[in-house]
Amino acid sequence: MTPLPPGSTIGIVGGGQLGRMLCLAAQRMGYRTHVYAPDPAPPASESASLYVCADYQNSDALAAFANECDVVTYEFENLPVAPLEAMGDKLRPGTRSLAIAQDRAAEKRFIEEHGGTVANWRPVSETSDLDGLEEAIGFPLVLKSRRLGYDGKGQAWVREKGQLMDAWEAIGREPAVAEAAVDFAAEFSILVARRADDTLAVWNAPRNIHDGGILRRSEVPAGEPVEEQVEEAVAIACRLAQELGHIGVMAVEFFATAEGPLVNEIAPRVHNSGHWTIEGSQCSQFEQHLRCIADLPLGDPALVSPRVTMDNLIGSDVDLWAELLAEPGAHLHLYGKKEARPGRKMGHVTRLG
Repeated sequence: MTPLPPGSTIGIVGGGQLGRMLCLAAQRMGYRTHVYAPDPAPPASESASLYVCADYQNSDALAAFANECDVVTYEFENLPVAPLEAMGDKLRPGTRSLAIAQDRAAEKRFIEEHGGTVANWRPVSETSDLDGLEEAIGFPLVLKSRRLGYDGKGQAWVREKGQLMDAWEAIGREPAVAEAAVDFAAEFSILVARRADDTLAVWNAPRNIHDGGILRRSEVPAGEPVEEQVEEAVAIACRLAQELGHIGVMAVEFFATAEGPLVNEIAPRVHNSGHWTIEGSQCSQFEQHLRCIADLPLGDPALVSPRVTMDNLIGSDVDLWAELLAEPGAHLHLYGKKEARPGRKMGHVTRLG
């Protein structure tokens, strides 16, 4: 693939806030953007040159969409893989990254096969698989749906005997993984960008603070004990991106434990924990992702400030928008979502220094 010239069209499958921020970065770089999603008016549609409203399962519509684009990417991983095959080699990253990341059991096996460490786990597909989990994993443990789980959804904790069946019922008896609770000192993520020629770039690792399974804050620098585990975590994240043949930005979420970095999950896309890079680094994750899929030279991921924090605006937090706009040094991003529901990401604010 030759470098994609300005004026070309980049397609984005998915209409959420990540797609919106990709559109904004693409416009600044001189590209047109087409967005494909099934929703009437998603956040990304307001920033795109063209919006196509069609179902993710519609292979014909996806193929037609790809024909109007020079390259296509996706902004979230809960997409049906088979219909995306209709886009052929225009899709970057390819469907392999999706197929691995959207199945927790396949993801854990892949991580273990390529040198990463994950929490003690077992697959659960039927009632008989619940037998022996106490001996194999111990309590507490968490049942997680193998597919379509994010921001704490599709998860149920088991803290003592007699709760396993109730937990499986709570996630709809979906195929799942049972995973041991992790004793960790901090959560952090490594964001790696990879071009097709295997050129890599990595940002400073943010420490991530969650509440109810939802990311609340990312902080750079991450401090100890994260910093002493970053080198090993970067090596793992880069290896996973290379083994996937991933093109674009990929986030790998880690726990900092007494035994070293433990992989939580892979997100084969731009990531919430990288939003701070818009103001906090020389090249944001969104611009870098576009550089990767357009076969452009990678930008500099270096910090522009010795300290950066990013806070998500969840639900009614968005009502503070006027105060945040009045705060010196606060960089406010609102996603254009019409209804502020509990647990819904409405925007974020980044502070430097």
